Amino acid sequence: MARWLKISLKVLASLFVLIIIVWLGAAYYINHNNKAILNTILNQLNANVNGKIEVGGMETTLLKGFPGVSVSLKKVQLRDSLWAQHKHDLLNANDIDVSLNIFSLITGNIKINKIGINNAGIYIYTDSTGYTNTSMFKSKTPGKPKSKEDQTAFEIKHVDFNNVKLVVDNQKRFKLFNFQIEEVNGKIDYLDSGWNGKLKLKTMVNSFAFNTRKGSFIKDKTLAGTLIAHYNTEKKMVTIDPEELVIGGDEFIIGAKIDLAKNESAFAIDIRADQILYKNIALLLSPNISSKLLKFAIDKPIDIIGHIIDDGSKTGKDPLIDVRMNVKDNVVTIPSGQLTNCNFTGTFTNKDTVSHPIGDENSAIKFYGLTADYYNAPIKVDTFLVSNLARPIATGFITSQFPLEKLNSSIGGETFNFKNGTADVRLYCKADIDNFTFTKPTLTGFVDIKNADITYIPRNLTLINSSLTLNFNQKDLNITGSRFQLGKSVLNMNCSIQNFLNFYYTDPEKILVKLNMNSPQLNLGEFMSFLGQRKTVKRKPSSKNAVKEVSDQLSAVLEAAKVQILLNVNKAIYKRFVANNLKADVSLLNDGIYFNKINVSHAGGNLNLTGNVKQLGAINKFTINSVISKVNVKEFFYAFDNFGQTSITNKNLKGYLSAKVNASGSMTDKGKVVSRAMYGQVIFNLSNAALMGFEPLQKVQKLAFANRDFSNITIDNLDGTFTLNGDRVLISPMQVNTSVLNFNMQGIYGLGAGTDIAMDIPLRNPKKDEGITDKEEKKIARMKGIVLHLKAVDDGKGGIKVRWNKDHD
Repeated sequence: MARWLKISLKVLASLFVLIIIVWLGAAYYINHNNKAILNTILNQLNANVNGKIEVGGMETTLLKGFPGVSVSLKKVQLRDSLWAQHKHDLLNANDIDVSLNIFSLITGNIKINKIGINNAGIYIYTDSTGYTNTSMFKSKTPGKPKSKEDQTAFEIKHVDFNNVKLVVDNQKRFKLFNFQIEEVNGKIDYLDSGWNGKLKLKTMVNSFAFNTRKGSFIKDKTLAGTLIAHYNTEKKMVTIDPEELVIGGDEFIIGAKIDLAKNESAFAIDIRADQILYKNIALLLSPNISSKLLKFAIDKPIDIIGHIIDDGSKTGKDPLIDVRMNVKDNVVTIPSGQLTNCNFTGTFTNKDTVSHPIGDENSAIKFYGLTADYYNAPIKVDTFLVSNLARPIATGFITSQFPLEKLNSSIGGETFNFKNGTADVRLYCKADIDNFTFTKPTLTGFVDIKNADITYIPRNLTLINSSLTLNFNQKDLNITGSRFQLGKSVLNMNCSIQNFLNFYYTDPEKILVKLNMNSPQLNLGEFMSFLGQRKTVKRKPSSKNAVKEVSDQLSAVLEAAKVQILLNVNKAIYKRFVANNLKADVSLLNDGIYFNKINVSHAGGNLNLTGNVKQLGAINKFTINSVISKVNVKEFFYAFDNFGQTSITNKNLKGYLSAKVNASGSMTDKGKVVSRAMYGQVIFNLSNAALMGFEPLQKVQKLAFANRDFSNITIDNLDGTFTLNGDRVLISPMQVNTSVLNFNMQGIYGLGAGTDIAMDIPLRNPKKDEGITDKEEKKIARMKGIVLHLKAVDDGKGGIKVRWNKDHD
């Protein structure tokens, strides 16, 4: 062995033996001067505090602090001078291990190398006036600078906490931080400018409340990792380097700055997390924030950056929070549905306007560059803003272009079904958010639908090759450029609805829709589904399918709203009825259809009509008031299916009819008039007419007028009044002058049974009086000679028989 190596080993061995001797000597010294050393430590500590430090006892622990000398302090309490008022121990520890510098013992100036606190509670308390129990560490002689020895007396190079509960309770600023520390250990290096520390940390966060009235951040979450901290004595600033910390099982990069100047404890925390679930982030925030954020969901992990800043002011307000997230190719669930293939950059802040205070009223959620498929419809939003989370308001400009068929899967086939056609959406939206559901919206912009086939399922209406443009002007809606085709009917329409969005969600019954419609040809039969009873408006519970909700709501609005229609039609057709130049003013109200005014050319004449149809279900009640001018009676009876009776039909009549009709009746929801259900009065005039093949008069021919032609009876002019009473027609006294005979008649004509018509028929041939020009003379002459008094009654077999009227007047 080399000589130099032998010498080196001897020197090292000597040094080691010397250290052991010194260490044992120090241990012996401490052990035999236990009370004196403890008193020295307590006197040194108590001399610099405004309170009391108590230690129940001290034991030497040889191996824990090697090569230093360790002691274990038992039952340690730190209490400030006002403890009796607030009852919070600044420190209450069952066991504190202290490693002492050997050479400081020799010199009499005790220095602590390492301190370990076990099974302890630390409670830093500040009352509502701002007094804190940490004030026990303030100098008893204010203004007197500390000596160099005082400044270094509490330098602790190693710390080790085990099972320590740390509470920071600031009742003046409503802050509460509560940690159950499982482990903290690390090293602290002291520099001229301050110190550097590296601590390994594992703790449960019971409370991290910046405002106890709003709740705690990261509540009941574990926090573990390594903190690298620096303290600058001059600036009184603690800086924590950005390092990885695990919070609740998720990895975060967290850095911070804590300003201890002026005892304001201002701080700023920077947080970054890559590929973390949105729900986990929301659950780390205080309930007043997380409860709102959890109304949303994001399926796949996202990237997030956040800043939490407390300026140290004593106003008790929340810290400033700024969060930014990037979402790519994700599925986002919002209260009104899902956004698939979703991309956006999102931000949250609780100080949207710099000049306004922090709080829900000044909070905002913003989405930039949002693209997604919303119920299969692609949408694009440059900026979407939800502001004032106390009373949220949403604003944004939404654009979308898509085939209408994509809506079928979301609407579900209950209200609308789409085939063909496209939609182009350009809307600026603003709406209140009540429990994150849009209310009181205002819209500006348009929705353009082209070449669409749309079935409105509640009324089984199918529009083909139809187009329309919905123009929204805040509260109002105007529909322009509209073309609807229903079967062979083509309608061009313009529409205006004032205060549409005011009433849409709350009072659809107050909506008044004004429609101006024109058509070259309209088949009225294709609109018979409107005769069905309108659906009762029901407030359906909220679902998570917003498009279906909108569809259902729109259906309810369409059924409840009042509709005023001004209609111009070149040609209108309904079964046998054909009319020209139809002009109508019609209202669709909650209880039925009201014909305010209808003018139409028909059968060579004109019809004016007012009335209504009360929608009651399968059978509807109607009322009409009509003036008929010079219509071809044959075509008129044919067009109206002989008004539900079979006795006098279009085959029996010709001539021209004018009449005033005031009647009511029933019709089916398919538009068919219910027979024998008409009530009212018909005052008519028949000119240049003929009655052909009318059975009651043909029976009279067989009885007394065999040589006269009763098969074609001409009538120059006839005035009469019929009263309709269900299955019977009351014939008011009427003089009938015909080509074959003159007669007077009155009575009841039964559409089924009940016919009882009295007729006074002079046998005199009317042709004999053709030369008489004087009206009074002709009136007297028509009843000269033999007069037959007959009665037409039921024959009991569904026909009519004629007999003598023994009771004639």
